[in-house]
Amino acid sequence: MNTQDLYEEYKERMHRIADVKYSMALLQWDQETYLPPKGAGIRGQQIATLSEIAHRLFIDEKLGKILNELMDKNELGENEKRNIELTLEDYTKNKKYSSAFVRKLTEQVNRSFHAWMEARKQNSFPIFEKELAPLTELKKQETDILGYSHHPYNALLNEFEKGSTVQLIDKTFADLLPSLKTILEKIKNKPQVNDSFLKQYFPKQQQWDWGMYLLKQLHFDFEAGRQDISEHPFTINFANSDVRITTRINENDFSSMTWSCIHEAGHALYEQGLPADQYGLPLGEAASLGVHESQSRLWENNIGRSLLFWKHYFPELQKKFPEQLAKLSVEEFYKGINKVEPSLIRTEADELTYHFHVLVRYELEKKLIDGSILTKDIPAFWNEHYETYLGVKIPDDKNGCLQDVHWSHGSFGYFSTYSLGSFFAAQFYSAIEQSVTDLNNGIEKGNTVPVLQWLRKSVHLHGRKYTSGELCERMTGKALDTRFFLDYLLQKYSLIYTL
Repeated sequence: MNTQDLYEEYKERMHRIADVKYSMALLQWDQETYLPPKGAGIRGQQIATLSEIAHRLFIDEKLGKILNELMDKNELGENEKRNIELTLEDYTKNKKYSSAFVRKLTEQVNRSFHAWMEARKQNSFPIFEKELAPLTELKKQETDILGYSHHPYNALLNEFEKGSTVQLIDKTFADLLPSLKTILEKIKNKPQVNDSFLKQYFPKQQQWDWGMYLLKQLHFDFEAGRQDISEHPFTINFANSDVRITTRINENDFSSMTWSCIHEAGHALYEQGLPADQYGLPLGEAASLGVHESQSRLWENNIGRSLLFWKHYFPELQKKFPEQLAKLSVEEFYKGINKVEPSLIRTEADELTYHFHVLVRYELEKKLIDGSILTKDIPAFWNEHYETYLGVKIPDDKNGCLQDVHWSHGSFGYFSTYSLGSFFAAQFYSAIEQSVTDLNNGIEKGNTVPVLQWLRKSVHLHGRKYTSGELCERMTGKALDTRFFLDYLLQKYSLIYTL
Protein backbone atom coordinates (compact mmCIF):
# COMPACT_ATOMS: atom_id res chain seq x y z
CA MET A 1 0.00 0.00 0.00
CA ASN A 2 1.42 3.40 -0.94
CA THR A 3 1.91 6.13 1.64
CA GLN A 4 -1.17 8.17 0.77
CA ASP A 5 -3.49 5.15 0.81
CA LEU A 6 -2.04 4.14 4.17
CA TYR A 7 -2.61 7.65 5.51
CA GLU A 8 -6.21 7.56 4.26
CA GLU A 9 -6.76 4.28 6.11
CA TYR A 10 -5.33 5.90 9.25
CA LYS A 11 -7.76 8.80 8.82
CA GLU A 12 -10.74 6.49 8.33
CA ARG A 13 -9.91 4.63 11.53
CA MET A 14 -9.48 7.89 13.47
CA HIS A 15 -12.78 9.18 12.10
CA ARG A 16 -14.59 6.08 13.37
CA ILE A 17 -13.01 6.46 16.80
CA ALA A 18 -14.01 10.14 16.86
CA ASP A 19 -17.57 9.24 15.85
CA VAL A 20 -17.85 6.94 18.86
CA LYS A 21 -16.21 9.42 21.26
CA TYR A 22 -18.39 12.30 20.17
CA SER A 23 -21.51 10.14 20.37
CA MET A 24 -20.49 9.45 23.96
CA ALA A 25 -19.91 13.18 24.49
CA LEU A 26 -23.41 13.92 23.20
CA LEU A 27 -24.84 11.60 25.85
CA GLN A 28 -22.75 13.39 28.46
CA TRP A 29 -24.03 16.79 27.32
CA ASP A 30 -27.61 15.51 27.55
CA GLN A 31 -26.82 14.14 31.01
CA GLU A 32 -25.91 17.62 32.25
CA THR A 33 -28.78 19.45 30.56
CA TYR A 34 -31.98 17.49 29.87
CA LEU A 35 -31.61 13.94 31.23
CA PRO A 36 -34.61 12.93 33.42
CA PRO A 37 -33.54 11.73 36.89
CA LYS A 38 -34.58 8.12 36.34
CA GLY A 39 -32.35 7.89 33.26
CA ALA A 40 -29.12 8.30 35.23
CA GLY A 41 -28.41 4.60 35.78
CA ILE A 42 -28.83 3.41 32.21
CA ARG A 43 -27.05 6.50 30.89
CA GLY A 44 -23.97 5.48 32.84
CA GLN A 45 -24.08 2.06 31.21
CA GLN A 46 -24.48 3.57 27.74
CA ILE A 47 -21.56 5.96 28.19
CA ALA A 48 -19.36 3.20 29.62
CA THR A 49 -20.10 0.93 26.66
CA LEU A 50 -19.18 3.62 24.13
CA SER A 51 -16.05 4.48 26.11
CA GLU A 52 -14.97 0.85 26.05
CA ILE A 53 -15.68 0.57 22.30
CA ALA A 54 -13.67 3.73 21.55
CA HIS A 55 -10.76 2.45 23.62
CA ARG A 56 -10.73 -0.93 21.91
CA LEU A 57 -10.79 0.72 18.49
CA PHE A 58 -7.90 2.95 19.47
CA ILE A 59 -5.64 0.20 20.83
CA ASP A 60 -6.26 -2.08 17.85
CA GLU A 61 -2.98 -3.70 16.78
CA LYS A 62 -3.70 -2.86 13.13
CA LEU A 63 -3.82 0.86 13.94
CA GLY A 64 -0.51 0.52 15.75
CA LYS A 65 1.02 -1.18 12.72
CA ILE A 66 -0.26 1.58 10.40
CA LEU A 67 1.16 4.28 12.67
CA ASN A 68 4.57 2.64 12.88
CA GLU A 69 4.68 2.16 9.10
CA LEU A 70 3.77 5.78 8.50
CA MET A 71 6.41 6.98 10.94
CA ASP A 72 9.03 5.59 8.55
CA LYS A 73 7.58 7.26 5.46
CA ASN A 74 9.32 10.35 4.08
CA GLU A 75 6.54 11.31 1.68
CA LEU A 76 4.23 12.71 4.34
CA GLY A 77 3.67 16.47 4.56
CA GLU A 78 4.52 18.40 7.72
CA ASN A 79 0.98 18.31 9.14
CA GLU A 80 0.46 14.66 8.22
CA LYS A 81 3.72 13.71 9.91
CA ARG A 82 2.74 15.62 13.04
CA ASN A 83 -0.64 13.87 13.16
CA ILE A 84 1.09 10.49 13.06
CA GLU A 85 3.62 11.45 15.75
CA LEU A 86 0.92 12.66 18.12
CA THR A 87 -1.44 9.75 17.42
CA LEU A 88 1.35 7.24 18.03
CA GLU A 89 2.06 9.00 21.33
CA ASP A 90 -1.65 8.75 22.24
CA TYR A 91 -1.80 5.13 21.04
CA THR A 92 1.18 4.13 23.19
CA LYS A 93 -0.41 5.78 26.22
CA ASN A 94 -3.81 4.20 25.67
CA LYS A 95 -2.26 0.74 25.29
CA LYS A 96 -1.39 1.00 28.97
CA TYR A 97 -5.09 0.91 29.90
CA SER A 98 -7.18 -2.25 29.90
CA SER A 99 -10.68 -1.97 28.46
CA ALA A 100 -12.01 -3.23 31.79
CA PHE A 101 -10.34 -0.33 33.63
CA VAL A 102 -11.69 2.21 31.12
CA ARG A 103 -15.21 0.88 31.63
CA LYS A 104 -14.88 0.79 35.41
CA LEU A 105 -13.59 4.36 35.53
CA THR A 106 -16.32 5.63 33.20
CA GLU A 107 -19.07 3.96 35.25
CA GLN A 108 -17.67 5.42 38.47
CA VAL A 109 -17.49 8.90 36.92
CA ASN A 110 -21.17 8.61 36.02
CA ARG A 111 -22.11 7.60 39.56
CA SER A 112 -19.96 10.39 40.97
CA PHE A 113 -21.54 13.03 38.74
CA HIS A 114 -25.09 12.16 39.80
CA ALA A 115 -23.99 11.95 43.43
CA TRP A 116 -22.50 15.45 43.09
CA MET A 117 -25.77 16.75 41.66
CA GLU A 118 -27.74 15.25 44.55
CA ALA A 119 -25.18 16.48 47.10
CA ARG A 120 -25.57 20.03 45.78
CA LYS A 121 -29.35 19.77 46.05
CA GLN A 122 -29.09 18.61 49.65
CA ASN A 123 -26.05 20.75 50.48
CA SER A 124 -24.29 17.69 51.88
CA PHE A 125 -20.73 16.67 50.96
CA PRO A 126 -21.02 13.14 52.48
CA ILE A 127 -23.51 12.22 49.72
CA PHE A 128 -20.84 13.01 47.12
CA GLU A 129 -17.98 11.57 49.16
CA LYS A 130 -19.43 8.05 49.00
CA GLU A 131 -18.81 8.00 45.24
CA LEU A 132 -15.82 10.34 45.17
CA ALA A 133 -13.76 8.03 47.40
CA PRO A 134 -13.77 5.06 44.97
CA LEU A 135 -13.25 7.45 42.03
CA THR A 136 -10.18 8.92 43.72
CA GLU A 137 -8.80 5.42 44.25
CA LEU A 138 -9.25 4.72 40.53
CA LYS A 139 -7.40 7.96 39.69
CA LYS A 140 -4.55 6.82 41.94
CA GLN A 141 -4.47 3.56 39.99
CA GLU A 142 -4.40 5.57 36.80
CA THR A 143 -1.21 7.33 37.87
CA ASP A 144 0.44 3.92 38.19
CA ILE A 145 -0.91 2.88 34.79
CA LEU A 146 0.45 6.01 33.11
CA GLY A 147 3.71 6.08 35.03
CA TYR A 148 5.36 9.15 36.52
CA SER A 149 8.54 10.64 37.94
CA HIS A 150 8.85 12.19 41.40
CA HIS A 151 5.15 12.63 42.21
CA PRO A 152 2.05 10.62 41.19
CA TYR A 153 0.11 13.83 40.55
CA ASN A 154 2.48 14.56 37.66
CA ALA A 155 0.80 11.80 35.63
CA LEU A 156 -2.57 13.58 35.88
CA LEU A 157 -1.21 17.12 35.39
CA ASN A 158 0.40 15.95 32.15
CA GLU A 159 -2.98 14.76 30.85
CA PHE A 160 -4.26 18.36 30.75
CA GLU A 161 -1.07 20.33 30.14
CA LYS A 162 1.75 18.37 28.54
CA GLY A 163 4.97 18.75 30.49
CA SER A 164 3.25 20.20 33.54
CA THR A 165 4.66 18.95 36.85
CA VAL A 166 4.24 19.56 40.57
CA GLN A 167 7.69 21.16 40.60
CA LEU A 168 6.73 23.58 37.81
CA ILE A 169 3.32 24.53 39.25
CA ASP A 170 4.71 24.85 42.79
CA LYS A 171 7.37 27.26 41.52
CA THR A 172 4.89 29.24 39.44
CA PHE A 173 2.62 29.80 42.45
CA ALA A 174 5.57 30.46 44.78
CA ASP A 175 6.91 33.14 42.42
CA LEU A 176 3.52 34.75 41.79
CA LEU A 177 1.66 34.69 45.09
CA PRO A 178 3.84 37.21 46.99
CA SER A 179 3.14 39.80 44.27
CA LEU A 180 -0.59 39.00 44.31
CA LYS A 181 -0.64 39.35 48.10
CA THR A 182 1.15 42.71 47.87
CA ILE A 183 -1.38 44.06 45.36
CA LEU A 184 -4.25 42.70 47.46
CA GLU A 185 -2.93 44.39 50.60
CA LYS A 186 -2.62 47.71 48.77
CA ILE A 187 -6.22 47.42 47.56
CA LYS A 188 -7.45 46.58 51.08
CA ASN A 189 -6.08 49.94 52.24
CA LYS A 190 -8.01 51.86 49.58
CA PRO A 191 -11.71 52.83 49.53
CA GLN A 192 -13.69 49.89 48.20
CA VAL A 193 -15.59 50.24 44.94
CA ASN A 194 -19.35 49.75 44.88
CA ASP A 195 -20.78 46.65 43.20
CA SER A 196 -24.15 46.57 44.98
CA PHE A 197 -25.91 47.19 41.65
CA LEU A 198 -24.99 43.63 40.63
CA LYS A 199 -27.00 42.17 43.52
CA GLN A 200 -30.43 43.47 42.47
CA TYR A 201 -33.23 41.43 40.96
CA PHE A 202 -32.52 40.61 37.29
CA PRO A 203 -35.27 38.41 35.78
CA LYS A 204 -34.12 35.09 34.38
CA GLN A 205 -35.54 35.49 30.87
CA GLN A 206 -34.09 38.99 30.47
CA GLN A 207 -30.68 37.73 31.58
CA TRP A 208 -30.93 34.83 29.14
CA ASP A 209 -31.82 37.19 26.29
CA TRP A 210 -28.88 39.42 27.20
CA GLY A 211 -26.47 36.47 27.25
CA MET A 212 -27.68 35.30 23.85
CA TYR A 213 -27.23 38.83 22.48
CA LEU A 214 -23.64 38.98 23.77
CA LEU A 215 -22.79 35.59 22.27
CA LYS A 216 -23.96 36.78 18.86
CA GLN A 217 -21.96 39.99 19.24
CA LEU A 218 -18.84 37.93 19.99
CA HIS A 219 -19.46 35.92 16.80
CA PHE A 220 -20.35 32.60 18.37
CA ASP A 221 -21.83 30.74 15.39
CA PHE A 222 -25.32 29.60 16.35
CA GLU A 223 -25.53 27.54 13.17
CA ALA A 224 -22.63 25.54 14.59
CA GLY A 225 -23.63 25.56 18.26
CA ARG A 226 -26.17 26.35 20.96
CA GLN A 227 -26.42 27.46 24.58
CA ASP A 228 -28.38 25.79 27.40
CA ILE A 229 -28.64 25.89 31.21
CA SER A 230 -26.70 23.54 33.49
CA GLU A 231 -25.67 23.23 37.13
CA HIS A 232 -22.11 24.25 36.23
CA PRO A 233 -21.21 26.14 33.02
CA PHE A 234 -19.20 24.13 30.49
CA THR A 235 -18.32 23.81 26.81
CA ILE A 236 -18.46 20.58 24.84
CA ASN A 237 -17.97 19.87 21.16
CA PHE A 238 -18.78 17.07 18.72
CA ALA A 239 -17.05 18.73 15.74
CA ASN A 240 -16.15 22.31 14.93
CA SER A 241 -19.63 22.52 13.39
CA ASP A 242 -21.39 21.49 16.62
CA VAL A 243 -20.15 23.20 19.77
CA ARG A 244 -22.45 23.43 22.81
CA ILE A 245 -22.08 25.76 25.77
CA THR A 246 -24.06 26.15 28.98
CA THR A 247 -24.54 28.87 31.54
CA ARG A 248 -26.36 29.32 34.84
CA ILE A 249 -28.49 32.21 36.02
CA ASN A 250 -28.86 33.76 39.46
CA GLU A 251 -31.71 36.27 39.42
CA ASN A 252 -30.16 38.09 42.37
CA ASP A 253 -26.60 38.31 41.02
CA PHE A 254 -26.10 39.65 37.50
CA SER A 255 -22.41 38.72 37.36
CA SER A 256 -23.15 34.99 37.66
CA MET A 257 -24.35 34.63 34.05
CA THR A 258 -22.83 37.40 31.93
CA TRP A 259 -19.18 36.53 32.40
CA SER A 260 -19.99 32.84 32.38
CA CYS A 261 -21.41 33.36 28.87
CA ILE A 262 -18.34 35.29 27.74
CA HIS A 263 -15.98 32.72 29.33
CA GLU A 264 -17.66 29.76 27.63
CA ALA A 265 -17.85 31.73 24.37
CA GLY A 266 -14.04 31.92 24.47
CA HIS A 267 -13.84 28.14 24.70
CA ALA A 268 -16.44 27.71 21.99
CA LEU A 269 -14.81 30.14 19.55
CA TYR A 270 -11.64 28.06 19.87
CA GLU A 271 -13.50 24.84 19.09
CA GLN A 272 -15.39 26.41 16.19
CA GLY A 273 -12.07 27.69 14.81
CA LEU A 274 -10.31 24.31 14.73
CA PRO A 275 -9.73 23.03 11.17
CA ALA A 276 -12.68 20.97 9.91
CA ASP A 277 -10.50 18.84 7.64
CA GLN A 278 -8.66 17.54 10.72
CA TYR A 279 -11.76 16.01 12.36
CA GLY A 280 -10.75 13.15 14.65
CA LEU A 281 -7.04 13.89 14.23
CA PRO A 282 -4.67 15.62 16.66
CA LEU A 283 -4.43 18.74 14.51
CA GLY A 284 -8.19 19.07 14.87
CA GLU A 285 -7.93 19.21 18.68
CA ALA A 286 -6.97 21.98 21.12
CA ALA A 287 -3.30 22.46 21.93
CA SER A 288 -3.78 21.96 25.67
CA LEU A 289 -6.16 22.82 28.48
CA GLY A 290 -3.92 25.75 29.47
CA VAL A 291 -4.28 27.19 25.97
CA HIS A 292 -8.01 26.43 26.02
CA GLU A 293 -8.37 28.34 29.27
CA SER A 294 -6.33 31.19 27.79
CA GLN A 295 -9.07 31.65 25.21
CA SER A 296 -11.87 31.76 27.76
CA ARG A 297 -9.96 34.00 30.18
CA LEU A 298 -8.85 36.37 27.40
CA TRP A 299 -12.43 36.95 26.26
CA GLU A 300 -13.88 36.99 29.78
CA ASN A 301 -11.32 39.30 31.38
CA ASN A 302 -8.94 41.07 29.00
CA ILE A 303 -11.89 42.02 26.81
CA GLY A 304 -15.11 41.29 28.75
CA ARG A 305 -14.08 43.19 31.89
CA SER A 306 -12.43 46.09 30.04
CA LEU A 307 -13.72 49.66 30.09
CA LEU A 308 -13.45 49.81 26.29
CA PHE A 309 -15.79 46.84 25.87
CA TRP A 310 -18.43 48.30 28.17
CA LYS A 311 -18.26 51.78 26.67
CA HIS A 312 -19.96 50.15 23.71
CA TYR A 313 -22.18 47.57 25.45
CA PHE A 314 -23.24 49.34 28.65
CA PRO A 315 -25.83 51.58 26.91
CA GLU A 316 -27.32 48.39 25.42
CA LEU A 317 -27.33 46.76 28.86
CA GLN A 318 -29.09 49.78 30.35
CA LYS A 319 -31.84 49.43 27.75
CA LYS A 320 -32.32 45.80 28.84
CA PHE A 321 -32.37 46.64 32.57
CA PRO A 322 -33.37 50.31 32.91
CA GLU A 323 -34.75 50.01 36.45
CA GLN A 324 -31.57 48.43 37.76
CA LEU A 325 -28.88 50.33 35.84
CA ALA A 326 -30.27 53.60 34.43
CA LYS A 327 -28.64 55.82 37.07
CA LEU A 328 -25.23 54.17 36.77
CA SER A 329 -22.32 55.52 34.72
CA VAL A 330 -20.18 53.19 32.61
CA GLU A 331 -17.18 54.06 34.80
CA GLU A 332 -19.07 53.03 37.95
CA PHE A 333 -20.19 49.83 36.24
CA TYR A 334 -16.62 49.08 35.13
CA LYS A 335 -15.21 49.55 38.62
CA GLY A 336 -17.96 47.45 40.17
CA ILE A 337 -17.47 44.46 37.86
CA ASN A 338 -13.75 44.56 38.66
CA LYS A 339 -14.12 44.80 42.42
CA VAL A 340 -11.36 42.95 44.26
CA GLU A 341 -12.61 41.16 47.33
CA PRO A 342 -12.00 37.66 48.69
CA SER A 343 -15.06 35.53 48.05
CA LEU A 344 -16.47 32.01 48.19
CA ILE A 345 -17.07 31.03 44.56
CA ARG A 346 -14.19 30.49 42.11
CA THR A 347 -16.16 31.15 38.92
CA GLU A 348 -17.32 34.52 40.26
CA ALA A 349 -13.99 35.58 41.79
CA ASP A 350 -12.10 38.67 40.68
CA GLU A 351 -8.99 38.25 38.55
CA LEU A 352 -6.59 38.70 41.47
CA THR A 353 -8.04 36.49 44.21
CA TYR A 354 -9.08 33.87 41.61
CA HIS A 355 -5.65 32.26 41.81
CA PHE A 356 -5.97 31.61 45.55
CA HIS A 357 -9.11 29.62 44.70
CA VAL A 358 -7.08 27.60 42.20
CA LEU A 359 -4.25 27.12 44.69
CA VAL A 360 -6.57 25.57 47.30
CA ARG A 361 -7.82 23.01 44.77
CA TYR A 362 -4.34 22.29 43.45
CA GLU A 363 -2.89 21.70 46.92
CA LEU A 364 -5.88 19.54 47.86
CA GLU A 365 -5.63 17.36 44.76
CA LYS A 366 -1.90 16.83 45.27
CA LYS A 367 -2.56 15.49 48.75
CA LEU A 368 -5.50 13.33 47.64
CA ILE A 369 -3.42 11.67 44.96
CA ASP A 370 -0.34 11.08 47.11
CA GLY A 371 -2.55 9.83 49.96
CA SER A 372 -1.72 12.62 52.44
CA ILE A 373 -5.43 13.21 52.98
CA LEU A 374 -8.59 11.20 52.32
CA THR A 375 -11.75 12.32 50.56
CA LYS A 376 -13.57 12.60 53.90
CA ASP A 377 -11.01 15.26 54.89
CA ILE A 378 -11.86 17.54 51.95
CA PRO A 379 -14.32 19.90 53.71
CA ALA A 380 -11.98 20.52 56.65
CA PHE A 381 -8.97 21.10 54.35
CA TRP A 382 -11.00 23.35 52.08
CA ASN A 383 -12.47 25.45 54.88
CA GLU A 384 -9.12 25.84 56.64
CA HIS A 385 -7.25 26.92 53.51
CA TYR A 386 -9.96 29.30 52.36
CA GLU A 387 -9.63 31.08 55.67
CA THR A 388 -5.81 31.03 55.41
CA TYR A 389 -5.50 32.23 51.82
CA LEU A 390 -8.62 34.37 51.40
CA GLY A 391 -9.75 35.14 54.94
CA VAL A 392 -13.30 33.90 54.28
CA LYS A 393 -15.34 31.45 56.31
CA ILE A 394 -17.20 28.73 54.39
CA PRO A 395 -20.89 28.70 55.42
CA ASP A 396 -21.82 25.32 53.90
CA ASP A 397 -20.72 22.60 51.48
CA LYS A 398 -22.55 24.00 48.43
CA ASN A 399 -20.62 27.26 48.68
CA GLY A 400 -17.48 25.36 49.58
CA CYS A 401 -16.12 22.06 48.35
CA LEU A 402 -19.22 21.15 46.30
CA GLN A 403 -19.06 24.20 44.02
CA ASP A 404 -17.06 22.63 41.15
CA VAL A 405 -18.09 19.78 38.89
CA HIS A 406 -14.54 18.71 37.99
CA TRP A 407 -13.95 15.97 40.56
CA SER A 408 -17.22 14.29 39.64
CA HIS A 409 -15.83 14.02 36.09
CA GLY A 410 -12.57 12.56 37.39
CA SER A 411 -10.74 15.67 36.15
CA PHE A 412 -7.93 15.68 38.72
CA GLY A 413 -5.11 17.84 37.40
CA TYR A 414 -7.35 20.33 35.59
CA PHE A 415 -7.51 23.25 38.01
CA SER A 416 -3.95 24.54 37.57
CA THR A 417 -4.72 25.14 33.89
CA TYR A 418 -7.09 27.95 34.93
CA SER A 419 -4.17 29.92 36.33
CA LEU A 420 -1.90 28.97 33.44
CA GLY A 421 -4.69 30.08 31.10
CA SER A 422 -4.82 33.52 32.72
CA PHE A 423 -1.05 33.88 32.36
CA PHE A 424 -1.13 32.81 28.70
CA ALA A 425 -4.09 35.14 28.09
CA ALA A 426 -2.24 38.21 29.38
CA GLN A 427 0.81 37.41 27.26
CA PHE A 428 -1.28 36.64 24.17
CA TYR A 429 -3.31 39.81 24.58
CA SER A 430 -0.13 41.87 24.84
CA ALA A 431 0.89 40.42 21.47
CA ILE A 432 -2.55 41.24 20.04
CA GLU A 433 -2.20 44.85 21.21
CA GLN A 434 1.09 45.11 19.34
CA SER A 435 -0.20 43.38 16.21
CA VAL A 436 -3.72 44.72 15.64
CA THR A 437 -3.93 48.26 14.31
CA ASP A 438 -6.35 50.57 16.13
CA LEU A 439 -7.40 47.72 18.45
CA ASN A 440 -8.73 49.86 21.30
CA ASN A 441 -10.81 52.08 19.05
CA GLY A 442 -12.32 48.98 17.47
CA ILE A 443 -13.27 47.37 20.78
CA GLU A 444 -14.79 50.65 21.97
CA LYS A 445 -17.02 50.50 18.90
CA GLY A 446 -17.97 46.89 19.57
CA ASN A 447 -15.69 45.42 16.91
CA THR A 448 -13.88 42.34 18.26
CA VAL A 449 -13.48 40.70 14.83
CA PRO A 450 -9.75 41.60 14.56
CA VAL A 451 -9.10 39.85 17.89
CA LEU A 452 -10.94 36.73 16.75
CA GLN A 453 -9.13 36.76 13.40
CA TRP A 454 -5.76 37.03 15.14
CA LEU A 455 -6.61 34.10 17.44
CA ARG A 456 -7.94 32.06 14.51
CA LYS A 457 -4.65 32.50 12.65
CA SER A 458 -2.27 32.28 15.60
CA VAL A 459 -3.95 29.66 17.84
CA HIS A 460 -7.04 27.92 16.49
CA LEU A 461 -5.66 26.99 13.08
CA HIS A 462 -2.82 24.88 14.48
CA GLY A 463 -4.75 22.44 16.65
CA ARG A 464 -2.28 20.30 18.60
CA LYS A 465 0.58 20.88 16.17
CA TYR A 466 2.53 22.78 18.81
CA THR A 467 2.79 22.38 22.56
CA SER A 468 1.52 25.30 24.60
CA GLY A 469 5.09 26.44 25.20
CA GLU A 470 5.96 26.30 21.51
CA LEU A 471 2.74 28.11 20.62
CA CYS A 472 3.47 30.84 23.15
CA GLU A 473 6.94 31.42 21.71
CA ARG A 474 5.58 31.52 18.15
CA MET A 475 2.91 34.05 19.10
CA THR A 476 4.80 36.29 21.50
CA GLY A 477 8.48 35.60 20.87
CA LYS A 478 8.90 34.54 24.50
CA ALA A 479 8.31 31.60 26.81
CA LEU A 480 5.41 31.92 29.25
CA ASP A 481 6.19 34.79 31.61
CA THR A 482 3.87 35.67 34.51
CA ARG A 483 5.15 39.26 34.47
CA PHE A 484 2.72 39.97 31.63
CA PHE A 485 -0.12 38.98 33.93
CA LEU A 486 1.20 41.04 36.84
CA ASP A 487 1.69 44.08 34.60
CA TYR A 488 -1.89 43.67 33.36
CA LEU A 489 -3.24 43.50 36.94
CA LEU A 490 -1.21 46.49 38.07
CA GLN A 491 -2.31 48.60 35.11
CA LYS A 492 -5.99 47.75 35.67
CA TYR A 493 -6.17 48.02 39.44
CA SER A 494 -3.92 51.06 39.72
CA LEU A 495 -6.58 53.00 37.83
CA ILE A 496 -9.57 51.46 39.62
CA TYR A 497 -8.13 51.76 43.15
CA THR A 498 -5.63 54.61 42.60
CA LEU A 499 -2.73 52.48 43.81
